[in-house]
Amino acid sequence: MIPTELLQKIRRIEIRTNRLVNDVLAGEYHSVFKGRGIEFSEVREYQIGDDVRNIDWNVTARMGHPFVKRFSEERELTVMFLVDASASQDFGSKSSTKGEIAAELTALLAFSAIKNNDRVGLVIFTDEIEEFVPPKKGRKHVLRLIHRILDFEPTGHRTDLLTALEYLGHIQRRKCVAFLISDFLGPSCDQELEIVNERHDLIAIPISDEREVFLPKVRGFIDFEDAETGRVITRNLASPAFREFYSTGNRQRIEDMKSRFQRMGIGCIPIRTGEDYVPPLVRFFEARAKRY
Repeated sequence: MIPTELLQKIRRIEIRTNRLVNDVLAGEYHSVFKGRGIEFSEVREYQIGDDVRNIDWNVTARMGHPFVKRFSEERELTVMFLVDASASQDFGSKSSTKGEIAAELTALLAFSAIKNNDRVGLVIFTDEIEEFVPPKKGRKHVLRLIHRILDFEPTGHRTDLLTALEYLGHIQRRKCVAFLISDFLGPSCDQELEIVNERHDLIAIPISDEREVFLPKVRGFIDFEDAETGRVITRNLASPAFREFYSTGNRQRIEDMKSRFQRMGIGCIPIRTGEDYVPPLVRFFEARAKRY
């Protein structure tokens, strides 16, 4: 039995994301993710102006007059969501945690996918593979993915992107669209990112929080705990040197990460908790659509 509070949260996400899909993202999604190519549809009688290269000579020989092959776009895609469930995803200084934002982003993109008749699957990871939900179609399947992300209790605590990327290579042989949703606080793995991006269409969605860049305007000593390692350090927030070090260091980490993605040709959609995530998604889709 799913708790009432969780059911209400899932329902709120469904209502919001369905509206966004219908009003904002449906066209952008279709224009960016076009499918694997074209597939044979049917044959029909030749008409003046048809490309002679499409003549089906076997059917033409049987029928005694020319027929041509017709093709249609092979629309169906597989869309995989690789969602970080490490301990740092429980952090959020605004109304939502990074993990809750990850669930909403997955819902929005998954509903966009099934509206275009694509299949969606899920890999939840920490420093190990926590759960795999095979790709399927349909509203009930998407709701199941949202439920799993929101209600999941991971075994691991740390972030290991390499484990998730290698697992994707094992379970998904054919080209897919893969959204990697994480705060990317674990060890870098640029080589595996490049390998996965060559085989699939990899899109990174780094989620950060305002407090990871800007400290609150308070004075005195405060304990900082690393959610993934449990390590605690005490620092004086009244120290201008520490505040500058903290802010500059974290901003630089985020900018370096975005630069690496750009260098590797990996799509990147930075998201921050407490801010509307729709404009960054729309900007990404619009910019990418111009490349086609």
